[in-house]
Amino acid sequence: MSSLLPLYTHLSGVIKNIHNIRCPQVNMEKVSWIYRMRGRRRALETMTLLVMNTMCLILILKILAPENCEKITSPKSVREAPEITSPTCEQNLSASKTEGFFDYPSIIQDFLYYRHCRQFPVLLTLPNKCNIPKGSGEPVFLLAIKSSPRNYERRSVLRKTWAAERLQNGMWIRTVFLTGTAGVGFEKKRINRLLELENKRHQDILQWDFTDSFYNLTLKQVLFLDWMQTWCPTADFFFNGDDDVFANTDNMVDFLKGQGDNDGSKHLYVGQLLLDSIPIRDNTSKYFIPEEIEAADVYSPYCSGGGYLFSRFTARSIYQMSHSITLMPIDDVYMGMCLKQAGLHPSDHQGVWADGLMIPSNKLDIYDPCHYREIILGHKFLPDQIFLLWNEIHRKDLNCSKTEVNL
Repeated sequence: MSSLLPLYTHLSGVIKNIHNIRCPQVNMEKVSWIYRMRGRRRALETMTLLVMNTMCLILILKILAPENCEKITSPKSVREAPEITSPTCEQNLSASKTEGFFDYPSIIQDFLYYRHCRQFPVLLTLPNKCNIPKGSGEPVFLLAIKSSPRNYERRSVLRKTWAAERLQNGMWIRTVFLTGTAGVGFEKKRINRLLELENKRHQDILQWDFTDSFYNLTLKQVLFLDWMQTWCPTADFFFNGDDDVFANTDNMVDFLKGQGDNDGSKHLYVGQLLLDSIPIRDNTSKYFIPEEIEAADVYSPYCSGGGYLFSRFTARSIYQMSHSITLMPIDDVYMGMCLKQAGLHPSDHQGVWADGLMIPSNKLDIYDPCHYREIILGHKFLPDQIFLLWNEIHRKDLNCSKTEVNL
């Protein structure tokens, strides 16, 4: 206890005099100024960072969107569908040096500019089309049908009627639709997508990336022959025709099987034979052919392009001749030119009515199935007419022995 007394005495003195103790004087104005400066510095740093970020954002927007960019609702701002590119085929400018060239219709001018172009990308192909069941010894009859890309309804009806793939009386029938492209921009893209979906389901479309038109029908034929040589060289017989014909493929098979020893290895080219046809020189006609394209006054014999039959031998002969014969717009005439070059002749068949069936009286129904049961081909039919006729000629109760009409 004695040792704690001095400490107690000291503390008591401190407590008594605590009111006299003075701490060092703190200048609060200086403290406030320091904090204000630090706050301003932080604010300045924040503002600088915000300005820099804003400038970066403006720069990015400047790169991504031009200053004159319009609203997305503006028609001008809607992007067009990219065009499917074709292989480079230079315009033959020397064609325009022909006398009277600029008096020709524009479609003839375009044909002359690009008639040397024969190679186009394949958009849809069928490498296994002519495959038949293993061990099968039946011949193959390939239907090559010229069809515009937009003719979906026609193709749908033909698949259900005369172009249906089947084994018919000991002969395999296989079908391909030959087509190009149509439209531009989004329309072209949609049509190509439709054809792609069709082919995915039916496996029967050959499509090349060229504009499908009347003046490109010969190009379509040449491209088909090239495809045939690569992917279907063993087919025995072929039909080539339009998608608006009524083709009695049952009768075609019977006709082909009746060719004796011709199993496709010999010449055959038959349809509605046209002799002494002359080029149309009237430039307002769909069939106008200037002398620049065909100088002869008379065409070589040929069969109407509505539909004709030919053999494997003849198909190869035409293909070989086509390499040395310049393209012309009218495809059936061109085929006749190739036949002549090969030293071959087309033949006529009385059952092919490429210009339409002649009915003996206007009191008879032009669509009476009895008129079409025995023929090979008739031309210019609508899809519903083809569907009805095909089903009518196959009616088991169809009786064509009597026709009650007063002629």
